[in-house]
Amino acid sequence: MSPDFERKLIGALGSDSILIAEPMALHTTFKIGGPADYLVRPTAVEQVRAVVDLCRDNGVDLRVIGLGSDLLVSDSGLRGVVMEIADNFSEINVDERGLVSAQAGASNASVARAALEAGLSGYEFASGIPGTVGGAAIMNAGAYGGEFSDVALSCVCVTREGDLLEVRADQADWGYRHSRMDDEGMIVLAVLLQLVPGDKNEIQARMDDLAERRAAKQPLEMPSAGSTFKRPEGHYAGKLIQDAGLQGTAVGGAEVSKKHAGFVVNAGGATAEDVRGLIGLIRDSVFDESGVRLEPEVRMWGFGR
Repeated sequence: MSPDFERKLIGALGSDSILIAEPMALHTTFKIGGPADYLVRPTAVEQVRAVVDLCRDNGVDLRVIGLGSDLLVSDSGLRGVVMEIADNFSEINVDERGLVSAQAGASNASVARAALEAGLSGYEFASGIPGTVGGAAIMNAGAYGGEFSDVALSCVCVTREGDLLEVRADQADWGYRHSRMDDEGMIVLAVLLQLVPGDKNEIQARMDDLAERRAAKQPLEMPSAGSTFKRPEGHYAGKLIQDAGLQGTAVGGAEVSKKHAGFVVNAGGATAEDVRGLIGLIRDSVFDESGVRLEPEVRMWGFGR
């Protein structure tokens, strides 16, 4: 990248909001990943739009992350700009009508807590999903019978062209781990949710129950990117992996969790190539055993470049 591009990037954001050659292992829940050329942390809508325009006009790759909870980054890192929308973009507001307005970097857990404090029900399902509401909007995150689309009214986004756009629920094309925003490469900046009044004790009890169920079944104590594979129609990925005799199988430091076969974990010192190799082994073995082709839910960036 040219010194001119870096100078323009600093002009758009200020030097304090830009990290150069930043290890992505510090920004993913897998704790894996080489350096990004630039990692930027905007704090205003106009800064986001300025970065989008700057990268587009200069032919520079732009990627967006939240908490990095569904992401595997290559050991060689990422060329171009990574925009992080997390605690730098995380304001939450709740009003008396049950409307929750949250910036995209707010974590699902913090939105669930804010709803609880306001006596609002409907987002308990997401209280343990380890990501942001922006990520939840992009992928229509769901758990325990609830999905983001169940409670969402709209999203405020920036398009690839740098335009600000409100996408209503009926325009979002939400499906299983899918949205229009993802298809069109939009950056979600804020979401508006409609929740319903509820008893705080009952809301807390549901959140506690879900937390206990997660802790009992999922390897939360080990670095991972959550469920490694999407749910294949008519099957459960973890059961297919278990039936293929793969639970506990390791490639380098990457391992199929002994607690839940649907999770590939960083058992210690795993590289991105270890994880990718294990994912490939799982897919091939499950297909040979069952004829089902598993599709990764984990996003993989920077490979083959």
